[in-house]
Parts: sequence; C-alpha cells; structure tokens
Amino acid sequence: NAGALQQSTVSGVSDGAASLIAAAKARLQQFDMPDSEIAKLDETGEVITDLAFYSPASGYITERNALPNMYVQPDTKLYSIADLSDVWVLAQIFQNDAGKIKPGDSAEVTLDAYPGRVFKGRVDYLLPQLDVATRTLPVRLVFPNPDLKLRPGMYVNVSLKLPLGQRMIVPDSAVFHSGTKNLVFTYTGDGNIQPREVELGPHVGDQFVITKGVKVGEQIVTSANFLIDSEAQLQAAAGAFVPPPPGAGQAAAMNTPTQAQASVELTTAPSPPQKGTNTIRVKLTDQAGKPIAGAQVNVTFFMAAMPAMGMAVMKTVIQASDEGGGMYEGNGALGSGGTWQVTITAQQNGQTIVNKQLTINATGGM
Repeated sequence: NAGALQQSTVSGVSDGAASLIAAAKARLQQFDMPDSEIAKLDETGEVITDLAFYSPASGYITERNALPNMYVQPDTKLYSIADLSDVWVLAQIFQNDAGKIKPGDSAEVTLDAYPGRVFKGRVDYLLPQLDVATRTLPVRLVFPNPDLKLRPGMYVNVSLKLPLGQRMIVPDSAVFHSGTKNLVFTYTGDGNIQPREVELGPHVGDQFVITKGVKVGEQIVTSANFLIDSEAQLQAAAGAFVPPPPGAGQAAAMNTPTQAQASVELTTAPSPPQKGTNTIRVKLTDQAGKPIAGAQVNVTFFMAAMPAMGMAVMKTVIQASDEGGGMYEGNGALGSGGTWQVTITAQQNGQTIVNKQLTINATGGM
C-alpha cells in the first residue's frame, strides 16, 4: 500500500510511491479488473485470490470456455455474450435480384417452429461479393427480437417484398416449360386451345410476371397443361395417318400368299442415318431367296409434330429405283435427328407385295 512504500528504505522507492501505485492500478485496469476490486485491494492491502469480473455488456452467454482451476492468458476468451434484442438473419439471393434490393427494404421471415407467425424486419447490408459456390449474394437482415423467439442457429424462410409496379401476372401452374421455350395455353372459344410462347419476368410467390406473349383479359389454362400438350402431339400423329383406299383390305387378303413370299431388307448410308441427305437401299427377295426385279419401291420417313418444341410434322418420301439384282436405291433428306417411323412399300404388276413398318433412330440435332 501507499504507506508501506513511503516508509521504504530502498533508494527512490519512497519518493516514487505515488507513481508506482498509479502504474500498478493502470495495469490492473488494462486487465479489465473491476474498479471495486482495485479499491478493495487498495483498502486492505491484502492479496486477493478470488476476483469477480463483470460483463462489459448485457446479453446472453452463447459460449463458455471458463472452467474451474483453468490457467488463462490475457488473450484467453472466457465467455461469448450476445445481445439478442435484435438479431441478424443471413440470407442468399440470386444475382439477377441483386439490383432490386437495397438497405432499408422491408423483409419478413417465417419459422416452422411458430407456424402462422410472421416476423418483420429490414435489409441491413448487402455484401460486396457473391458466393462462388452457389452464385448467390449474401444479404444481412435485422429483426427485432423482444420475446427471444428468434434464436442463433435457427433456419428461417425469408420473404422480401419489393415494389414492381403494375404488371401482368399468371399463376405459375399456367406456364408450361418445354425445355426450349415457355408456353401459355389460351382459350380461343368453341373448345379450341392455342399455345402461345411467352417471355417471363420475375417469379413472385406462386405467380409469374408475363412481359410478352399474351394480353390482359385473355382466358388461359391454369392446370393440366402437360396433358393438353401430350394430346396435341397425339392428334398431330393421328392427323398424319392416311387411310387406305377402298378395297385395300380385300386386295391385301388376295395378295397374302404373294406377300408371305417376299422379304425386304433396308440399309442406309451413312448407317445409322443422319440429319440431312441419306442414301436408302432396299433389297427384295422372294421365298426362295431370288431377287425381285421390276417393282415400284417407296420408303416413307415420318415424325409426329412436337408443339411444345415448336416442331411441325415431318415426312420424307423416297422413291427407290431398280438397280438390278433385287436392289433398289434412292436419296432423301431427313429434317431432324431422332426417332423416325419408316414404312416400306413395294408393288409389282399393280399388287402390293411388301408393306413393312419399322423404327429407325437418326443422329444429329433437332
């Protein structure tokens, strides 16, 4: 204490007693020792083995590292204390929405722990760099938490309501995604439905903003769009069917023995066929394996329409000329790769001797 230092016989100690005591107090204050403990030490002059430290802030302990009889250094973290009266929510937004959000915008969160309850807050800060793994922008939101319902580590659902002005919207169930374009089916009356290609804007809740393709007030289909698209393709395939001429059934019955005696082989160059020009070769032989000459051979390639992909019906008819030895050859172009339905017909002396159908996969894009 000060009295003992002033009575010291060591040279210079008694004269500098005040400065030594002030330096000791300053050192204790640097260790964040409470003023009450320093005053107690100054009054008693006795060594204090148990010290009471007070929290520098009000809040809740979120981390505790202090244990009995533990040796600590000045940089040892004993406790982590958080003020939960206001909490941060870290959200991720897509980069195309980054320009629509600014600090101060209102925000809402919901939790599975409190169904039906909505917590209201605001956007506090937009981080300057995107997350390279998810290509999203981290955003910090602030929410008042007076009743401590929002706790650190919770997962929440974030909703940001931004003013977009007056826009035309449709339910998201009304939009059919074909993979290459977005379609909306409009009702034109008399039971007719027409597909329209549309341009989509932001997705707001369970609705899409439409920027181009349909007009306000038009009637649209809001459910079962996939079934409508599938039915359209089926009708396109049925429309491409050509019924046989009258009497074809009788002629087929009369020619059954002849047809049974003829066989056909189809080859292409290149093999398999490709999108573009191909050479088709047909070999006709009778039951004994002898070549059939003088026949009229047609090979028809057919692919049904795919309205969802903007593709109409495709049909290519190739007339193969007699090259001798039962070989018939012709050239034709396929408009797309994919699966083609092929029909081979051969007539001789006015009678059909071959009518064969098969499926061929062509290479190349659509």
